[in-house]
Amino acid sequence: MEASRYKSIISKAGILMLALALSGCKFVLLDPKGDIGVQEKELILTALVLMLIVVIPVILMTIYFAYKYRASNTNHEEYAPEWSHSSKIEVVVWTIPIIIIAILATITWRSTHHLEPSKPIAQDGQHTMTIEVVAMDWKWLFIYPEEKIATVNYVAFPKDVPVKFKLTADNIMNSFFIPSLGSQIYAMPAMVTRLHLIANEAGDFKGMGASYSGEGFSHMKFTATALPDEASFKQWVTQVKASNQALKEFSDYQALAKPSINDPVSYYSSVPDGLFNQVVMQHPGGSMNEMEAEKMEHMSSQMKEAGAPMTMDQETSHEHMTEHKG
Repeated sequence: MEASRYKSIISKAGILMLALALSGCKFVLLDPKGDIGVQEKELILTALVLMLIVVIPVILMTIYFAYKYRASNTNHEEYAPEWSHSSKIEVVVWTIPIIIIAILATITWRSTHHLEPSKPIAQDGQHTMTIEVVAMDWKWLFIYPEEKIATVNYVAFPKDVPVKFKLTADNIMNSFFIPSLGSQIYAMPAMVTRLHLIANEAGDFKGMGASYSGEGFSHMKFTATALPDEASFKQWVTQVKASNQALKEFSDYQALAKPSINDPVSYYSSVPDGLFNQVVMQHPGGSMNEMEAEKMEHMSSQMKEAGAPMTMDQETSHEHMTEHKG
């Protein structure tokens, strides 16, 4: 009775796995549309292959040993109840995992630094586009500081142009994620995080809030569109600027930031200067000491005049100071 029950469970599980395999399910992370996503896909597959080197033999040996030493098998060659040690087995079960862990550790260390979200990806003087992102309850606000426009639940940018996302949250913490392009990152109140992405193919990609944030969490989604070229992006900007909605002052932003669920895509033809900074500084601890800010600004100016390169930490600190100085 018990054996037939297990057979039934195994057969149903097999049918389910076969159905999934034949359903044509599309795993977005394994079909990236940008350079960062491609590198992350390679990292995932490399780690998977290395782990399968251990997992597959263990599964096969488990099945083999269970079959060979089953109670009904009376033809086994040796019965050794006092056996407890084999140097050969110890060497195998320790050496192979240690080598694999060492390889995985090396790959992880290198990729962690290479794929650091705040690390710019522009090369050879390539222009980087900046988009400011505010996570709200329960929608996303995208601010274009150069174009002085804003959108809700929709973001657009040209393909093959590096995009620098500067993120914060209006109320509670959330996580910004465009699976097709790679790398999710948290957006937190009174803080600014940075994420650099690039799309190498034109198209519409799904974006989401990947951290549970309350009642409207399941509707906190947006569309990220990679436009074919700069000209297409400029046409889209012109379309947004023709909108009859505008964020004229911070009170307009506060009205927009009130909790709402399943908001439609909205365009705002103008935004006040420094709106993103105001959102960051509306919370306690969201501003820097003025003397510290001036000291850092003076130091960075001297380094630039002298032609001395800034380290990653210095660049981050200078940008943090610039964002918070009021």
